[in-house]
Amino acid sequence: MALDRSEGLAETARALAAGEVTSRALVERALARIEASQGSLNAFRIVRAEAALEEADAADRQLASPGTGRPLLGVPVAVKDDMDVAGEPTAFGCCGEFPPVAEDGEAVRRLRAAGAVIIGKTNTCEFGQWPFTEGPAFGATRNPWSTEHTPGGSSGGSAAAVAAGLVPAALGSDGAGSVRIPAAWTHLVGIKPQRGRISTWPRGESFQGITVNGTLARTVADAALLLDAASGNHAQDPHRPPHLDVSGAVGRDPGRLRIALSLKPPFTAVPARLLPEVRTRVVELAERLAALGHFVEEADPPYGQIGLTFVPRATAGIAERVGEAPFPALLDRRTRDAARLGRLLGGAPLRAARRAESALHRRIGSFFTSYDVVLAPTTAAPPPRIGALLELSGFATDRAMIAACPYAWPWNVLGWPGVNVPAGFTPDGLPVGAQLLGPANSEPLLVQVAAQLEAELRWAEKWPSPPVTARSAAA
Repeated sequence: MALDRSEGLAETARALAAGEVTSRALVERALARIEASQGSLNAFRIVRAEAALEEADAADRQLASPGTGRPLLGVPVAVKDDMDVAGEPTAFGCCGEFPPVAEDGEAVRRLRAAGAVIIGKTNTCEFGQWPFTEGPAFGATRNPWSTEHTPGGSSGGSAAAVAAGLVPAALGSDGAGSVRIPAAWTHLVGIKPQRGRISTWPRGESFQGITVNGTLARTVADAALLLDAASGNHAQDPHRPPHLDVSGAVGRDPGRLRIALSLKPPFTAVPARLLPEVRTRVVELAERLAALGHFVEEADPPYGQIGLTFVPRATAGIAERVGEAPFPALLDRRTRDAARLGRLLGGAPLRAARRAESALHRRIGSFFTSYDVVLAPTTAAPPPRIGALLELSGFATDRAMIAACPYAWPWNVLGWPGVNVPAGFTPDGLPVGAQLLGPANSEPLLVQVAAQLEAELRWAEKWPSPPVTARSAAA
């Protein structure tokens, strides 16, 4: 048996364990798809062809001995190019020649411990700052649903790879929606977990704690399976949430929940408006949840001026990265400007922003005494065209980002979980999404609700047409 692109993570792992397919065959097929689609989608920065085949052969030898207890043994997956993979550079979207790193990051180490084959590192914009995946270092990564449009960012390469069926699932990272936004714009499930659920080591905190690692897949079960496989902490991680069995929650009845439909954008310094074609799809999801028996009403969390705490943390994080960059002169002017602002805000404003988190937890946490889950748009607009934001000034880029993506970032400040689910398509056929948001450590509840919606809407059955250059490999 040779699995086709429609087989997800769990089914691939099952078929490998049952001896129905070999890891080498799966990796060879994934490599062929990547090669055939790279000219049209450009999802990967690094393809580990030789190393992945060696890892696949080692997995096949282990699969011959039953009872390994490794849930992803032999399954090819991808990781975003902000994660360390031993022997490979970590350029994080930047120009220049970067040296290979000596050790796997903790998330990659745990994927390997689960048996996964790391087939490559996916494209991301420079230091993950923007909701598009383009730049002079690697070109433009394109959306499999419409190659004239971005898959989003900053985990756009991971999203494009999964949406096109190049790999069954991938890791991304989310600092202001960077898993959830590309998941929304490529018709995927994207889980942004609790801060610390998946380690960001060798950084105890990434971007002052607002960035976490998360998962992208076509189904809730696959996204949860990858989350469980990658979860866990390095001994020196500062954030160590309690262990959860997220996969075990998929398919369990959550009971009748109180769901707040929140359509108002949180505090932003510039205007942001929910476009009608997105609003319609999100409201339809709310109606579907009500039909499933949940109590749904419009209500907005008490965000206040939460944005004032986000900017110092985000820009101070950029300043840290720029300070470590081996080729700062090659960085985008917007990156250098953000770093200058981060250095200005890196003292008292940053300390105040970090201190404010506990008060935000109390205030917004009180909202969850009245509601169990928040349903909100993931973005305010469908994906923009390739190049639409690439050459803008820093201020114009910020305005465009806020206008398109005003909804995701507050949960990065809070460090709490969120799950993007596909919400359907615009009249032009572009994917949009909605996010289920909860308080600390609520991943099991969120995936229960997401799985309920998936059982009704069967979104994993919808696929983009493969690009012409990828047809032969994806058939």
